[in-house]
Amino acid sequence: MKTCLIVDDSSIVRRLAGKLLEEIGFICSEAENGQLALDACQIKMPDVMLLDWNMPVMNGIDCMKHVRGFPGGEDVKIIFCSTHSEMSQIQEALEAGADEYIMKPFDRDILKTKFRQVGAL
Repeated sequence: MKTCLIVDDSSIVRRLAGKLLEEIGFICSEAENGQLALDACQIKMPDVMLLDWNMPVMNGIDCMKHVRGFPGGEDVKIIFCSTHSEMSQIQEALEAGADEYIMKPFDRDILKTKFRQVGAL
């Protein structure tokens, strides 16, 4: 079974995403900020990261740049999940290394579609 690390400072978003992703076959773990996500990745690199942009301690862009530099980090499918909806911000995330972008709020169909698009399903 594939693994997904859900990185978001909102426990509600982490719980909702975890429930939906488990329903479509993922084993999920959580981190509430970018630094905790890096710590988790150093222990075990996930197959996919669902990564928020704005978080305390370390934001999603910085976290993603660090993950991409880890051994195996280039293989992780990173899907940004944010309230940022301006095209320039979406482009910034994609240019920084994200594989795909989801805007909040999301549902199971959106997750399935984006996870399929990056080859995670």
